[in-house]
Parts: sequence; structure tokens; C-alpha cells
Amino acid sequence: MSKIPADITQIKVAILAGGVGSRLSEETTVKPKPMVEIGGIPILWHIMMHYAYYDFKNFVIALGYKGEVIKKYMVDYASLNSNLTVDIRTGKVEMEGGVKPDWRVELIDTGISTMTGGRIKRLAPYLGKQTFMLTWGDGVSDVDLHRLLEYHRSHGKLCTLTAVRPPARFGHLEFNGPAADQIATFSEKPQTAEGWINGAFFVCEPEVFDYVPGDETMWEREPLEGLARDGQLMAYKHDSFWQCMDTLRDKVRLEELWATGKAPWKLWE
Repeated sequence: MSKIPADITQIKVAILAGGVGSRLSEETTVKPKPMVEIGGIPILWHIMMHYAYYDFKNFVIALGYKGEVIKKYMVDYASLNSNLTVDIRTGKVEMEGGVKPDWRVELIDTGISTMTGGRIKRLAPYLGKQTFMLTWGDGVSDVDLHRLLEYHRSHGKLCTLTAVRPPARFGHLEFNGPAADQIATFSEKPQTAEGWINGAFFVCEPEVFDYVPGDETMWEREPLEGLARDGQLMAYKHDSFWQCMDTLRDKVRLEELWATGKAPWKLWE
């Protein structure tokens, strides 16, 4: 792990967890997408564990679709992961042992139909006038968050996004032979060699809120386009593991990595 920034305990992590997740409808008819499980645990928990590994433990979660499911999970987390003694007569509950992360989690209702930019702006009162981390509740990575923050502070701009190479969805083919139809090589590459995309895992300054007009704003449109136009958007290039969970196929891949003990995002013990 890289050097821990001195003010890290003051930095909050905003996580957008309000989307419907329509392309994962097999799961999201009864729960929000961030609560879809990998290895029996919501992907939201995996993301929070990644941040906590780097000592970012203050979370502000933007809720929307079926936000009550996330609220209930957070409220019940300590008791469900501990031994309990219940006094039926008085209703008193005592917890013993178990896993109790030293996290602070603010759960903020940001509207059912609010767009991504609007959700971020609605979190402004809870994030304060300081640098904050930002990500989506449906993607995992092994990005070094300390180095990401260090890079952001080195250039002095308002926003840094983590640029990643998207996972290859199909086998890569190279041809040769007289008719150029003989396959010379076949490889299932984990990341493509073409281009970079927005992998989220942002670091932002509070001035980015000024780029969001309101609830109908998509973060990926006017705000990021405006920041780029003003020379205020930088990319931290991450060429190691990154995977979003958009479809059932993505979920199956993440499940397989977790089940075989080969999950690159599992940095914690």
C-alpha cells in the first residue's frame, strides 16, 4: 500500500446507489443494483471494503430506487454479523463478537428519477467544502486510491477520473494465410488493447457542483464535458483490473473470480 495521506480521515466517499439497473433485471426487480450479491455479499460492500482498505471510511451514499433495502442492510449489518442475546421481555439486544467495521455511513435519499449529476449535487451539503471521492455502486477495481488522490492533488484541477481499458467481451483474433482467413492467434484478453473509458473512481473538488444545473443532469454529459472544455478534467490511467456489473454475464464473471479466490479487487484480508 502507498503512503497514507495525513488528512484521509476527513475525506468522504460519495457512492451513487440509486439507479434501477434495468440491464440486470434478473436481480433488480426486488433490490437496487448495488445490493446484487457477489459471493453472497452486496457489491456495494465490496466497493466500501476497497475504500476502507485505503483508510477512506466516511461514506455518503446516494439512494433512489429501492433505497430502503440499502438502509435496512446498513442498520442490520452489525447485528447480522454478531452473536446476539435477546431479552424477549424487555426487547434488549446484546451483541457479542462479529465484524463491526469502523465506518460512518450517511444514507441520503436523492429521489427515484434523479439523474447521476443531480444525485451528486444533492449530496453537496453532506460532502462539505473539501476534496471528496466519488464512484458508482456497481463496479470493482484494484486501483490504488492513495496514488489516485496523490495524482489529483499534483495537478490542481477540479476533477480526476480513473481511465480504464474495458474488459474484452469476446476472444481476440489475428489472421494470416493466403485468404487472410486462417486464425493465427486466439486469446481471451482480460482487458482490450484499444482505447480508454471512464471507469469512475473520481476525485473531485467541491467546485464541480457548479457544473451541475439540477436533477435532470447526467454527470457524464454537461458536467464532465464542461470540466473538460475548461481544462479542469484529468485522467488517472489504470491499466490493471476493473469490471462493472451491468449484466448477468458480468455478475457471473465476478462470482467466478470470487469463488476461485482470484478476485483482484479483494485487497483486504
